[in-house]
Amino acid sequence: MNYYIVIPAHNEEKFISLTLDSLLQQTLLPKKVVIVNDNSTDSTEAIIDSYASKNDWIQKINKVSSGEHLPGSKVVNAFLTGYAALDEHYDFIVKLDADLILPPNYFEGVAAIFKEHPKTGIAGGFAYEETTNGNWELNHPMNKDHVRGAFKAYSKACYTAIGGLKSSMGWDTVDELLARCHGFDIYTDPDLKVKHLRPTGKSYNKKARYAQGEAMYKMRYGRTITFIAALKMALKQKKPAAFFHCLRGYAISAKRKDTPIVTPEEGAFIRQYRMQGIFGKLFGKK
Repeated sequence: MNYYIVIPAHNEEKFISLTLDSLLQQTLLPKKVVIVNDNSTDSTEAIIDSYASKNDWIQKINKVSSGEHLPGSKVVNAFLTGYAALDEHYDFIVKLDADLILPPNYFEGVAAIFKEHPKTGIAGGFAYEETTNGNWELNHPMNKDHVRGAFKAYSKACYTAIGGLKSSMGWDTVDELLARCHGFDIYTDPDLKVKHLRPTGKSYNKKARYAQGEAMYKMRYGRTITFIAALKMALKQKKPAAFFHCLRGYAISAKRKDTPIVTPEEGAFIRQYRMQGIFGKLFGKK
């Protein structure tokens, strides 16, 4: 199978060589890799150039944007810039972070998933992070049927059906909800173990808490599901303030009448799916 990769990169001099080395070692190499150097002020660009000069399937694109590292719009806008430079001669497209080490068989495994499970729209493995004692342990804060935003692979049919990635925080939740809405499955393979070199959430500032609520409004969650989701998040993070920040973000977005990132029909599916998940957990059913 042919696949393309887009890597948004902002000040990744510490990790990007490790990521690109792991790509070069893949048993199934990508046809094209586009690295979007997004306003880096360190040696990221020089590192990218060194790899692009030796591999004609690696391309660099420079992008000028804010240096502020907030989840959502910045990384997705960089991805979309890279995606626009590609043609459509691919079987699946990958959004990949620049702080990962992939096992050599990673994309061979992803390709096998798409081949063997034709209804799969989004596929990936699991993230492992290094502990203080040097062990690599599973760090997967979402449900096991969720693919982390750091290494998402989309079939062409799925990517087209969901209308591409949404430039908003929550993009890596709404993409899976929309995939399910349009009849696709999410497939995760626990044997595909990815080393995540930067601990989750370390790059984001407190504005992200408000952005989470805004994202829930834009995904048409509604007040009830937003309340439950915000409470669950605060309990999981053991940060009571996160609950109120999330609700305030939702209220601000509602007052501004922000444009939703899903259609009314997709929003209705999302609310129904979320409520089924809530009741399923309460009563022990999926």
